[in-house]
Amino acid sequence: MVTIFTDSLIVCMAFTYPWFLLGLLGVAIPVLIHLFELRKPQRILFSNVEFIQQVKLITARQRKLKHLLVLACRIGVVSCLVLVFAQPFIPAPETRANQAAAVRVILDNSPSMQQLALNDQALLEHGGEQAAELSLVFPQATRFVLWPGKEEPLSAAAYKTAVEQVQVSGQAESVGRMIEQRKGRSAVQSGVTFVFSDFQKNSFSAKSFDGIKPSEDVLLVPLDGKKQANVFVDSVWLDDAFVRTGMDLQLHIRLRNGGQETAENRQVKLFLGAQQAATFQATVPAGKAVTTQVRARLQNTDVQLARVEVEDFPVEFDNVYYFTLQAANRIQVLEISNEAELGRLYGNEPLFSYQHVGIGSADYRLIEAANLLIVREASVVSAGLRETIRRAVQQGATLVVVPTAAPGSRESYNQLFRELGVGPIQWQPVSPRGPVLQELALPSTQNPFFRDVFSGANVRSGMPKAAPLLRWARSGADVLQLRDGEDYLSGFTSGAGMVYVFAAPLSASYSDFAQHPLFVPVFYRLAMMSYQQEQQPAYRLTAAAIRLRLPKEGRTAEAAYQLVQDSLRFIPGQQVQGSILRLDIPPTLRKAGFYALQRSGKTVTTLAFNIDKRESDLRSYTATELRQLIGPNRPNVQVYETGQGQTVAARYKATRVGTPLWRYFIWGALGCLLLEALLLRWYRRTEPAPLATAA
Repeated sequence: MVTIFTDSLIVCMAFTYPWFLLGLLGVAIPVLIHLFELRKPQRILFSNVEFIQQVKLITARQRKLKHLLVLACRIGVVSCLVLVFAQPFIPAPETRANQAAAVRVILDNSPSMQQLALNDQALLEHGGEQAAELSLVFPQATRFVLWPGKEEPLSAAAYKTAVEQVQVSGQAESVGRMIEQRKGRSAVQSGVTFVFSDFQKNSFSAKSFDGIKPSEDVLLVPLDGKKQANVFVDSVWLDDAFVRTGMDLQLHIRLRNGGQETAENRQVKLFLGAQQAATFQATVPAGKAVTTQVRARLQNTDVQLARVEVEDFPVEFDNVYYFTLQAANRIQVLEISNEAELGRLYGNEPLFSYQHVGIGSADYRLIEAANLLIVREASVVSAGLRETIRRAVQQGATLVVVPTAAPGSRESYNQLFRELGVGPIQWQPVSPRGPVLQELALPSTQNPFFRDVFSGANVRSGMPKAAPLLRWARSGADVLQLRDGEDYLSGFTSGAGMVYVFAAPLSASYSDFAQHPLFVPVFYRLAMMSYQQEQQPAYRLTAAAIRLRLPKEGRTAEAAYQLVQDSLRFIPGQQVQGSILRLDIPPTLRKAGFYALQRSGKTVTTLAFNIDKRESDLRSYTATELRQLIGPNRPNVQVYETGQGQTVAARYKATRVGTPLWRYFIWGALGCLLLEALLLRWYRRTEPAPLATAA
């Protein structure tokens, strides 16, 4: 290390390759050449001796000065070239004792990185350029680990190529989660980690720093975007889950502004297939949501590919929301009883497909295909029937149990309840004077079960009465209760399905509920709640897995399912359990849009995927807020700002690596060569002309 004193500034200059300083011995070469030239004799033929003495005195002085200046230039050239190879630098003020053999770089590639930076460049592109420059800062032997990537050490050239290949992904992990999951997983346990991100407030917090070792430096590089509005579709839903063809649908579209400025008069369009179904304008304040209702109509029972497009510039990565609509299939209702008492109830409504089977002649295939199973006052529930019912409920069917008053049937009912996980349920003794009817309490309008029910039922004329045979202490959902607070109709969760239990038979001696106006809407509601959509209208790319209800013909696991979009094919991890298909979202499925679910080359259905709506919330931490988030107890976590006329690589080099000086010595060597050439040329011109010999 060399210490240079300049006035009041003391600069310590170090060398990367100090053994090259031995090359300074080469300074002796121009010195020897200089001495040899001084001893070289010169012969002058002239007859005027006095004039010769005068000229010799003048030219000797000039020649001596010339040789000294040329010698100094040559010594400067040799010295500068030696120092160039020795790689001098001014040590950084923040140099840490432990220098890592690998540098870790986290480059956020989430969809929000498509917004524009202050220089009208996409944040991902801007951050990629800053990250690529890091390859010029560290020594050639340094290895880089890039996320997203394969988590393997890369050379500087390979790292730069990998940075250029990073693309936006709808499945990108949040930066906070990447820091939490990656800490300590690299081959180098202590080193430096650069994090290039917009640091969204909804996905980054101080918890991300927990567990970072004090020996590991983490340098946060916030990439600031422009302050602007960003309108996106937060959600889409229907008033009625039962979509029917040829009827108007009330579609709710919720728009949200994830930007910092108000979005005025944004044009919004609804498309069903290739046809535009509705259009409207919306003004959305910053950070607020606005809900609009539009009407649409399905013309057939096929899956309709729908989308909502928002004209919002310049943030366009979330301008389209994809979803699917499909007319609901008829609800399969199966009554298991001695007589078909509910045939007229469900037969009058085309939404339901009603069938009846006797107690002893139950078709197990019908049970497995039904959405709603009603076991009404069965005298006995056989073991085979119990097992079939249990299997159907576990796969998502809804079971309604109406008990019988026959004492001999209680044990089979108890066995059914135990197998379904319902209970404990107790049977009540019947009074010798006959059943004692009790009035039911008025149902609560806040109960989700009775949504839109009271508009069609006149409950003000009086509530029905019933003589309960069953009592239970706990249930998942209370639907109807007696005046004394005991339950009359309650729901229990069982597997993927539901079990609803009535406390009394429907026969006239135990209840007048079947004659009450509330009877029809309650049983309609039970049937409608048993309907389960085969798929959701839309899914998020960030979901780990999705669940679909398979049609009956697709419940075998012989062939694999594929997700297909144009020429792209994805084979997700899959598992079939009864009627449920579980698909793991492939990590390579990155783009929002429609994907056909195919099996054996045939399309089963079409699924809609969208980016995580949290990406559309552009509220991000500033550099000042990040420093406050870090706090004073994490000195190894620092914030590097861009946009101050200095790149991240240049700042890191100045503060952590040091200031290299070899470039200045190259210019010094070139300057010495130029000065030597000028000296030789100038002195050649000023040499006196040779004199003629005197007579």
